[in-house]
Amino acid sequence: MKRRDFLALSGLAAANFAIEGVAQRALAAARTPSDFSLRISPVRLELAPGTVIETTGYNGIAPGPVLRMREGKRVTVDVHNDTDLPEFVHWHGTFVPSDVDGSEEEGTPAVTPHTSRKFSFLPEPSGTRWYHTHVMSDGKLDRSTFTGQFGFLYVEPKSEPGNYDQEIFLSAHHWQPSLAHKGPGNNGWEVAYQSCSINDKMLGHGEPIRVKQGQRVLFRLLNASATEDIKLSLPGHQFKVIALDGNPVPTPQTLDVLQLAVAERADAIVEMNHPGVWILGSADDEDRKTGMGVIVEYAGSQGEPQWIDPPRTPWDYKTRTPFDYTIFGAASATPAEPDERIELKFEKIPGERVTFNRWTINGKQWPDVDPILVKPGKRYRLSFNNDTGDMHPLHLHRHSFEMVKFNGKPTAGVIKDIVNVPGRTNNTEADFVANNRGDSLFHCHMQLHMDFGFKMLVKYV
Repeated sequence: MKRRDFLALSGLAAANFAIEGVAQRALAAARTPSDFSLRISPVRLELAPGTVIETTGYNGIAPGPVLRMREGKRVTVDVHNDTDLPEFVHWHGTFVPSDVDGSEEEGTPAVTPHTSRKFSFLPEPSGTRWYHTHVMSDGKLDRSTFTGQFGFLYVEPKSEPGNYDQEIFLSAHHWQPSLAHKGPGNNGWEVAYQSCSINDKMLGHGEPIRVKQGQRVLFRLLNASATEDIKLSLPGHQFKVIALDGNPVPTPQTLDVLQLAVAERADAIVEMNHPGVWILGSADDEDRKTGMGVIVEYAGSQGEPQWIDPPRTPWDYKTRTPFDYTIFGAASATPAEPDERIELKFEKIPGERVTFNRWTINGKQWPDVDPILVKPGKRYRLSFNNDTGDMHPLHLHRHSFEMVKFNGKPTAGVIKDIVNVPGRTNNTEADFVANNRGDSLFHCHMQLHMDFGFKMLVKYV
């Protein structure tokens, strides 16, 4: 079926490098006219009448433009930093070299204040990726992923069936953060939020998503929040999840509620077969009341937008039970045996209500954490022992994970770049192949966790 009524946000494009050596890449970029441009600057964002956010974004908007590129076709993007602080742009989920990845820990050069830097790269792998700032906030709630510095980066495959009628990019974000105590008595400072949005508007403001009965709509969904997971539902409809973190799943599943940890993405087809005016929004009442939702309006339908609580699921959306990745796995497949197994234990040092919690990997905090040493071409199995009560969305730059076991259940074929590890468990495992030389950052994507110790390097030897 051909795509029609195309609703992608306007596409710029970006993404992935391949020339050998930093000097060669810099020279090639300098000689290549820029295809696209990102400008980091202050943004005044009106989420709703009376709710105006002063933040930092890309190209004068938040979220930034959809960067749409073609797999394997080299592109060049200029990044301009109009702010007074050094910045990094991370191409999340792409296989770029370390000097391009947007990570200070890997040695990527910063885009210094009021300067520009040119990046040129080959986009890979195909799928729904995203880009975002990778500076640390260090507890400052007007920096890093607390801001509007995020946007979709979509790498079109060389051959795409296009078996949908509309393609819609939706990114969820929490705004107006403030310090709060939300955990046990000895817990440290955490963050509370006053408002939420999908894309740049709170629920009930901005244009609705307009659909026609019988359409197949492909939603590309992103949780761009700094610290909060999200659960989305569309009453009277179901999400058929066909990809996670941009990677097609072996067994697509149809769900009433779609749960995404920080930095996760999902591609889901929705059959538009229930006419009316509906709210696509958070299954969490508080998030929905403070703006996390968007109206879906069928042609010819009128009236107030409707919300109906979704049915309970095996991973109860009203609790913090994490999403079960194993339902998307290949039932008969078995992951290849690893060349080496690596044990990683995560612990918390409570902030005792006077400072932020701190986090350790194998008993050490960044920058003192021992690196993981790998050899090119070898397969490594990471075994996660989460000795904290928090879920941790774990991200390895420049590589992908294959899920091997989740919360004790074996699986295969589920490829991700974020693995959300449940609290108080030691039975989640994921493999990666050391196939992209250079330093690679491994960290929890919860902003306050990586700010305060929860990161380490993977180094090639």
